[in-house]
Amino acid sequence: MSANDAVTTASTQSPVAAGSAARDAAHAKPGRGKLGRGKHAPKMERVSWSTTILLMLASITVLLPLYVTISMAFKSGSQAVDGNAFSLPNPISFSGIVEAWNLTKFPVGAGVSLAVTAGTVACTVVLAACASYAIVRNWDRKLFRYSFYYLLAAMFIPFPVVALPQIQLTGRVHLDNPLGVMVLATMFQLSFSIMLFTAFLRSIPESLEESARIDGASTWQTFWKIVFPLLAPMAATVGIFAFLYAWNDFMMPSLIISNPDLQTLPVRQNLFQNQFSNNYNVSFASYLMAMAPAIIAYIFTQRWVMEGVTQGAVKG
Repeated sequence: MSANDAVTTASTQSPVAAGSAARDAAHAKPGRGKLGRGKHAPKMERVSWSTTILLMLASITVLLPLYVTISMAFKSGSQAVDGNAFSLPNPISFSGIVEAWNLTKFPVGAGVSLAVTAGTVACTVVLAACASYAIVRNWDRKLFRYSFYYLLAAMFIPFPVVALPQIQLTGRVHLDNPLGVMVLATMFQLSFSIMLFTAFLRSIPESLEESARIDGASTWQTFWKIVFPLLAPMAATVGIFAFLYAWNDFMMPSLIISNPDLQTLPVRQNLFQNQFSNNYNVSFASYLMAMAPAIIAYIFTQRWVMEGVTQGAVKG
């Protein structure tokens, strides 16, 4: 019997029975009535220890090299070769960072990498969004449907397979420079980006576009003013993937760019594979400066990356 039932019963019984019923209601435990037997009580989620351990091991494989890189970058030359890579720098030295800054001409390399990366991100987001919109809204037509399959097939063609033709082609059209790298990086990112955008676009109802067309908006206006703002989470996801790809790419700039003075930062790190092999503090300082922008960018944008991926995976 619940507390409310006991009180109602007590009001219709004798004083002795009413007092007994009231006492029973006062001492009744919550959640023991007909409607509250704990059926709707929230259940504690079980911890998957195997998954937790695997994630911890995966984190160690990332955090340990990062710790060694940061520690070695702030060591002096004598500390860097003492055989203890895991020790903290004592005292902290900035000589390796200064020397790496001058050897790699860091401002020039960072400027080239930033220009290539920014152009790749902008072109990838705009072109992939436009192509995906055309494919999704014209899926019934064979040309658009087969174009999508063709672009997906291109995902399985790595750059080394087509490296030689690309080198010859860019050289003949005078694109053996950072601009050519930006164009090729955009092309190689389009397949994956279009796949993400198409999955996200299928969750956007067409009724929004129909309302805009009734108001007299053209297809171009509908896309830019209605659809593209709704693609912001996925655009952030595509943008960060393109950023990481373009910023960290080594092979394509090293093969395409003919002028050594216009090389990107990852290619300039190759300097330490041939010379100054014992200056570990200088090498690690250069590596840290090169990867710091990518790490910072991902830390601040990972929320949008996960949001875009999860929203694109579920059709609304």
